[in-house]
Amino acid sequence: MKRLAIALLCTGIFALLVSVPLAQFVDTGVRVEAQNTVNLRAYPGTDTDILGQMEIGLQYVLAGRHELFPWYLVADPVTLQPLGWAFRDIVFVTGDINNVPFVDTVVSNNPPTATVVQQQATQNNVATATQSAQSVNLTATPTFTVAGTAYNEINIRYGPGVDYPRVGVAQSGDRFQIVGYHTQFPWVQIRYEDSPTGVAWIAIDLLAIEGDIYSTQAISTTVFNLPTLTPTPAVVQAANGLSDAGTSVSPELAALGNQLYSTALSLGFDPATSRFGSLYLMDLQTGEAIAFGTNVAYSGTSVNKISILATLYGTLDAPPRQLLATDIANTMICSENAATNRLLAVIGNEDEWAGAEQVTNFLRVLGIENSFLLSPYTVDPENPPLPSAPLPAPETEANQTVAFPEVYNQLTVPDIGNLLAAIYQCAYDESGPLIELFDPGTYEPRECRQMIHVMASNTVDGLLKAGVPAETRVAHKHGWIDATHSNAGIFFTPGGDYVMAMSLHSNMPGDGTERYLPFGTSLPVFAETSRQVYNYFNPDAPQQQVREGFIPEAPTCNFAGSTLVSDLMQPIWDE
Repeated sequence: MKRLAIALLCTGIFALLVSVPLAQFVDTGVRVEAQNTVNLRAYPGTDTDILGQMEIGLQYVLAGRHELFPWYLVADPVTLQPLGWAFRDIVFVTGDINNVPFVDTVVSNNPPTATVVQQQATQNNVATATQSAQSVNLTATPTFTVAGTAYNEINIRYGPGVDYPRVGVAQSGDRFQIVGYHTQFPWVQIRYEDSPTGVAWIAIDLLAIEGDIYSTQAISTTVFNLPTLTPTPAVVQAANGLSDAGTSVSPELAALGNQLYSTALSLGFDPATSRFGSLYLMDLQTGEAIAFGTNVAYSGTSVNKISILATLYGTLDAPPRQLLATDIANTMICSENAATNRLLAVIGNEDEWAGAEQVTNFLRVLGIENSFLLSPYTVDPENPPLPSAPLPAPETEANQTVAFPEVYNQLTVPDIGNLLAAIYQCAYDESGPLIELFDPGTYEPRECRQMIHVMASNTVDGLLKAGVPAETRVAHKHGWIDATHSNAGIFFTPGGDYVMAMSLHSNMPGDGTERYLPFGTSLPVFAETSRQVYNYFNPDAPQQQVREGFIPEAPTCNFAGSTLVSDLMQPIWDE
């Protein structure tokens, strides 16, 4: 209890801890996740015992919150047993925080006991808390007698809290001189030349501390009159479909773009960090489009099978027969790679590699320069397909480094979004680049409608589709690997049709050394972003909350003999 008393005295509050029986904890429905190293402590305060650390990527139950201190009580997701207290500002929460009760629990390796805190106000400490952060002597020669080394990639901020603007990002192993500590919040002040004031703040639990932080300057102020630097996305104006006619973007759509970018930031996807994303949205009625992260190349995953589908239909002189129609359905819905490679063989006259090259040629005719496919898909991970001769890795104008895209299968979200828009224009307007840029008869509206029909039969109800009402028609393709999750589709809604494409990526390691993006982290971002877009187009009947959605297991997916296969074989299709 001595360490707890010290922590409480440092906050300017004297407390008497009295043990009482502990109420049974329940699942609040609210989850908490660590994105960096987060210590779990016996009680709110950085002077209390460390009981362990939160595992990055694992969602815990947020069992309680402290009424006086900005700390959360974290519980085991299965047993609901309290594991310790985590500082509020360095964890990510999903769910309604109002459902979490106020508790005051001391956690130990033994069954935890509850405590009742009798507060005795002490105004003297508060009255003397007038020391300004800017008063640190920045001209003194740094001795580094007190320093901190970043455990992982972490944000550096103007003030002691996540509500303050970020001034920079530290990487694992970066070392900083500590020049002060906050008396009320578990943050330390460091020397940082990129800050306008020459100093900045980092949460204590994100640093390996060398020396005694309490030998540095004590800072008690809670108001930091520092410049506000709020990142603003570049809302991209895009062409009408894939034509050369540019369009302006309305203030309302531009505002939506800023809102969506802010949502991505608030949910932990930030282009200045190792977890980031890209978005493309086109209003199919006006041709207006907005986007962010447009220059990032991602692994094409199975989303690039949209390109294969569109290339295939350009080679067909008649509706596909049963076996080919089955392969189309199993490729676009089940993401079956063996079926995909058979489609590539049809495109390439029995040569899968030639078929992949034809897909890239098709994209180039459309003016799509940053996306490509140059190899078949891997069916057996132990024996990946290999070219007969080494192929040079294609270079594009996109950033082909930051998201570690596959060498022979890459896309950008504007490219896949524009391809979907071209399919839509062909299907319903009998216009657009598929009609205009290829020989007459290469693409028929019936074929484009059947492409949309097979994608609208996708049984995956999660990702972007989870943000719209269940009955909404969405023609989409999903795809993911360990570190990249993507989804792109055409949305048919009462307030207007639109195309939306989104990719999310994480360079953060999982349990091992490989990069890993947990679905528990990405799925809410897809769904909430999609919900906001749906509500923009349908303000009179908005979607109040995201749906849980579901992703069927692949082994149960086979469309042989299905109604969908019969639909694809029809010479007339008006849907």
